[in-house]
Amino acid sequence: MRTAEIQRDTKETQIRVRINLDGRGVAKLATGIPFLEHMLDQVARHGMLDLEIEARGDLHVDAHHTVEDIGITLGQAFAKAIGDKAGLRRYGHAYVPLDEALSRVVIDFSGRPGLIYQVEFTRALIGEFDADLAREFFQGFVNHAQVTLHIDNLRGDNAHHQCETMFKAFARALRMAAEPDALAAGAIPSTKGVL
Repeated sequence: MRTAEIQRDTKETQIRVRINLDGRGVAKLATGIPFLEHMLDQVARHGMLDLEIEARGDLHVDAHHTVEDIGITLGQAFAKAIGDKAGLRRYGHAYVPLDEALSRVVIDFSGRPGLIYQVEFTRALIGEFDADLAREFFQGFVNHAQVTLHIDNLRGDNAHHQCETMFKAFARALRMAAEPDALAAGAIPSTKGVL
């Protein structure tokens, strides 16, 4: 089974992530940030991976360090669980609507970090969650999972809907890219022979 557990401890945060890429979409989340937990639940459910995250951070300052470090730790866990990427599809993409909102996410397990993030939220706060922190989460993930990730919110009037479509599309794209490719016969999906 493709699993990993990562512990990250800094002066600002203490985070533990456990992931099973071949799970059933079950999430156990304790981050102190309810909206982020709602988004991470979408990642588990729509990515069909089991995800456990325990995080303690300096939320008395704000949620920035905790959100970013969860992205970093999840990226590290994902990279460890995915291994050498032999036999994988490598690429994944998804469009996800939610009422008036629509997002597209495309991912490449390229071995190179890159984030293109084209999102203009209709408001700065989603409840008490700073919408700018969504980008910080994805940047942390990209840098440590070593993936190329394009996120485009194509339309939306409700910031909650905008964000939720992004996370659901991210989950679906991850799931597609991480699936075994029956035609690949265990080969590394690159002319370089390594990713």
